Amino acid sequence: MSRYYDNLAQRLRERFGDQLARCEAVGDELTVEVPAARLLPVCQALRDEPEFAFAQLIDLCGVDYLEYGDGSWSGPRFAVVYHLLSVAHNHRLRLRAFAEGDPPMIDSVVPVWASANWYEREAFDLFGIVFEGHPDLRRILTDYGFIGHPFRKDFPLIGNVEMRYDPDRQRVVYEPVSIEPRVNQPRVIRRDHRYEGRRAAEEAGDA
Repeated sequence: MSRYYDNLAQRLRERFGDQLARCEAVGDELTVEVPAARLLPVCQALRDEPEFAFAQLIDLCGVDYLEYGDGSWSGPRFAVVYHLLSVAHNHRLRLRAFAEGDPPMIDSVVPVWASANWYEREAFDLFGIVFEGHPDLRRILTDYGFIGHPFRKDFPLIGNVEMRYDPDRQRVVYEPVSIEPRVNQPRVIRRDHRYEGRRAAEEAGDA
């Protein structure tokens, strides 16, 4: 199967050329990185061209690279990762694009895959990534009065506010959190044989 994805990666490089910032097959996984400015045309082609036929977006998520790995990450902090499926060819693709700015912004792919609608709302809610052109970009998991974006790595574990029902005012009220801060255990970066191949591949791809 890895040879199949090696061939698919080669066809993608030939088709898109310098529109791809990265295109690498590792085992049965193919990862493509696209500059944010080229995201929509590349996605449109991946969906519509019969050679690729990625008709389904099966998942979309945000990524926060703050303190990524050993802390030496120097690229943009936020990215969006798209997982695509071609039913016609039975192959998959992981597509990554970085969102830059404050707030981080990137084009919505809802015009290409309608299934992106709620996924993008989730990434907006949890990471604060703004999807330009989204038809209804509102929070989807947290409350409308929620402060911040809880999947960002600098979001406090205890949150910013807590919500309770006030019987005197007969409504929900928001107040500063009253619980003690919790401290995480230090992150462990494993460097044994299970991770060496993947790490070497990632470093080669980012070089």
